[in-house]
Amino acid sequence: MSGTPGIPVPDDLVLVAHVTGAYGLAGWVKLKPYSDDAGALVHAKTWWLDKPELRDVDVLQVRSQGEDLVAQLMGVVDRNSAEALKGATVQVRRAHFPPLDDGEFYWIDLIGHTVENLRGESLGEVTGLMDNGAHPILRVAVPGSEKAHELLIPFVDQFVTSVDSAAKRIQVDWERDY
Repeated sequence: MSGTPGIPVPDDLVLVAHVTGAYGLAGWVKLKPYSDDAGALVHAKTWWLDKPELRDVDVLQVRSQGEDLVAQLMGVVDRNSAEALKGATVQVRRAHFPPLDDGEFYWIDLIGHTVENLRGESLGEVTGLMDNGAHPILRVAVPGSEKAHELLIPFVDQFVTSVDSAAKRIQVDWERDY
């Protein structure tokens, strides 16, 4: 896959949204962000879309529209061209993500971390996170189980005692049989 001729595809792209369809008649697209905080989408001046092939697109304007975003993209001039992008995934460079305060993490950065309990027992690896409305939940794949098995651990101070980003390790107050 390649972007615009002569522009290499960045190696720090992160999937952040998908196009749900056209918005209005003037070529705007409607997007469903994968996070409540769409700061990276709003601040990035270039997005990478995968339809019809992975390519970079200049962002002219972005604004909130309810829980979604709408955007005007360079070269998308009418409803038909906007509708043609329906289903496209949107990626932005990790470098465009806003900086975080201490103790804050982007979900994408926690995937792949090993999880161990207070006794040092390995519980598995973070495969994803989900939001239940009250707080995020770590999805931890348990190794060695015959059928796919995962632990769901609330990502709150009561259960997550430490996150070591450098070592890619999360320590939790949790047991295998919870």
